[in-house]
Amino acid sequence: MATKKAVTNDYSEYKRKFWQLFMYGFLGIILLFLFASWGFFGKMPSFDDLENPDSNVATEIISSDGVVIGKFYKENRTPVKYHELPQHLVKGLVATEDERFYEHSGIDAKGTLRAVVRLGRDGGASTLTQQLAKNLFHGEGSKFILFRVIQKVKEWIIAIRLERQYTKQEIIALYLNQVDFVNGAVGIRSAAKIYMNKEPKDLTIEESALFIGMLKNPSLYNPNRKKRAKLVLDRRNTVLGQMVKNGVITESKKEELKKLPIKLDFKPESHSEGSATYFREYLRDYMKKWVKDHLKPDGTEYDLYRDGLKIYTTIDSKMQQYAEEAVTEHLKNLQKEFFINAKDKENAPFVDITPEQTQQIMMQAMKNSERWRKMDLNGKTEEEIIKSFDVAAKMKIFTYEGEKDTIMKPKDSIIYYKHMLQTGMMAMEPRNGHIKAWVGGVNYKYFQYDHVGQGARQVGSTFKPFLYATAIEQLGMSPCDSIIDSYFTMPKGKWGIDADWSPKNSDGNYRGTITLQKALANSVNTVSAKLIDRVGPKAVVDMAKELGVTSDIPEQPSIALGAVDITVEQMVGAMSTFANQGVYVKPTFIIKIEDKNGVIIDQPVPFTKDVVNKDVAYAVVKLMEGVTSSGTGARLKYGGGGFIQYDYSFGNPIAGKTGTSQNNSDGWFIGMVPNLATGVWVGNEDRAAHFRATRLGQGATMALPIWGIFMKKCYADSDLDVSKEPFEKPEDLQIKVDCWTPKKVVDTTAVPTDEPDMDEFGL
Repeated sequence: MATKKAVTNDYSEYKRKFWQLFMYGFLGIILLFLFASWGFFGKMPSFDDLENPDSNVATEIISSDGVVIGKFYKENRTPVKYHELPQHLVKGLVATEDERFYEHSGIDAKGTLRAVVRLGRDGGASTLTQQLAKNLFHGEGSKFILFRVIQKVKEWIIAIRLERQYTKQEIIALYLNQVDFVNGAVGIRSAAKIYMNKEPKDLTIEESALFIGMLKNPSLYNPNRKKRAKLVLDRRNTVLGQMVKNGVITESKKEELKKLPIKLDFKPESHSEGSATYFREYLRDYMKKWVKDHLKPDGTEYDLYRDGLKIYTTIDSKMQQYAEEAVTEHLKNLQKEFFINAKDKENAPFVDITPEQTQQIMMQAMKNSERWRKMDLNGKTEEEIIKSFDVAAKMKIFTYEGEKDTIMKPKDSIIYYKHMLQTGMMAMEPRNGHIKAWVGGVNYKYFQYDHVGQGARQVGSTFKPFLYATAIEQLGMSPCDSIIDSYFTMPKGKWGIDADWSPKNSDGNYRGTITLQKALANSVNTVSAKLIDRVGPKAVVDMAKELGVTSDIPEQPSIALGAVDITVEQMVGAMSTFANQGVYVKPTFIIKIEDKNGVIIDQPVPFTKDVVNKDVAYAVVKLMEGVTSSGTGARLKYGGGGFIQYDYSFGNPIAGKTGTSQNNSDGWFIGMVPNLATGVWVGNEDRAAHFRATRLGQGATMALPIWGIFMKKCYADSDLDVSKEPFEKPEDLQIKVDCWTPKKVVDTTAVPTDEPDMDEFGL
């Protein structure tokens, strides 16, 4: 009997210890959850954090026609709302990742119990809400088991709070906005754009299944990795199977979709590629200053890369595309001519400079290179760095046929790039100052310098309309007034010059008595010199300043021939004043800026001012129409000229002006129709590198074709509504603009000749 009693007491002791351990364990679990929720194991998200999760939302740059042309981001994430998601994507996600999503409140008890019993062999039983909690607040987490348990507990708590805070639909949208699909695609919207070049709402069933399949491991199941094509395809088909199992699609539909190959339209997004790259970088620089002047309600600065701003710009995505295409189409041809003309020439591409000057250019280029910067950081001496530029290395170089892999000495690559022609092009609406297209160079990845907003270059004859406007306003002249084109000398001391000045016409001829209209059309230098002698340099400088030119302009007579450096942006803004009936509108590129909630936080008002009266403005426009009807820009209407025959055949009125600087270093063309003004500059990075012959180096050959190609594309697109109408004539016009000209006798037996070189040379 004693033995039986002892055994009974032993069982009682076991029971007592079991329940004791059970209670301690249960209490420990409760305390673990309480301590975790109180933040003892690290900060937990507050109510406000759950309402506004920190999700690194990219700032979007939106064109005037509603196209996202670029983003600023640390993570390339652009949120999408639930109603913008296709239902097959939503249902496929639930079917694959969380079948009981609509039944649980953040934690799937059945799935969790199964995972515990099977020691996680069938998966971790994380619900979509738990995965969202992990992505939002601690990422992958620790590998150390104790910390991992604590993080799992925190996931559960956050998941429950998320379920209380958001609807099921909002949780799905939040989840898909948080997932990193790699290759710079964070969130389903960026992923759809980068991998398929479409919006999420346009994804097909098999494309949705592909993205759902990536969720398991975005790197492993990445469709852009061709070596894993079968693995990715099998994973996609597994998702299709889950969609059948959960009634999303039928078995027959699955079999049909399984046979489809994976098709991508892979377009990775980066700051150096895509549309309007130079404009986007100009905008970025502007926004860096903007955030300091436009603070949040709490007094802190907006984060351009995380706060999800929406910047609505004036850029038209189609015009931007046409401008970039026009630049490529013409410069691809012109660049070939440049290489041909420079071939076997001593010291090419440089012309008429000393060996010392060449060495100075090369040394500066080496010091500005990435190679120099990296080697300098690694402690290499200047001698070692310079020597490395003569050692051949593998590299990629820019060509108009695409990037090219080659082996080349770094010094030779510098020479190669010094041959490359550059450009700056901007189009804007004169009425409101809205910039519609901005091309700062030929390829931002290889050439970061912006020749629209940064690069001021000598403008040549394109400056002459400012001079003529001054003469018309101050001297009461008209385009039909006559002036003698003859040899002219301005004596030493006049207007502060320190030597006699005798400018010559580029063709070496004098035409005798001509009208102002013909003088501007043919860029007659002697007439410009006589006009500035009458009005004085200061009056012309004042006119240019009133027209929005902020560059430093010397008060010297030589500015009559364009011996002044001005940016494309300023030149287009100034010329637009004449098309806008004498009212200057400062070029603007932002319509409005919204925060991530759609609240307007800035809406700039363009700066405007009256510069000249309508009559003077119209008279200048008529002068400039003479350039394209019978002068240096006549090939826009009649064809001919240049090294390649472009067919423009414009029949509508065009106000324009060509320009060529000294030694053909800069070629310009400004062209305007009533609702669009566009300026183009073409030249090499270094002014010492240029065409040797004016036939190829003048503005009518280098820059005008880009304008012509661009405008043909714009006119072909009826959505753009670019005007072909005449410029509006002021009522009761007091200035004579319709000049009588004798009928031209044409010798039909004469052999056709090329258009004469009539651009001037600045001093």
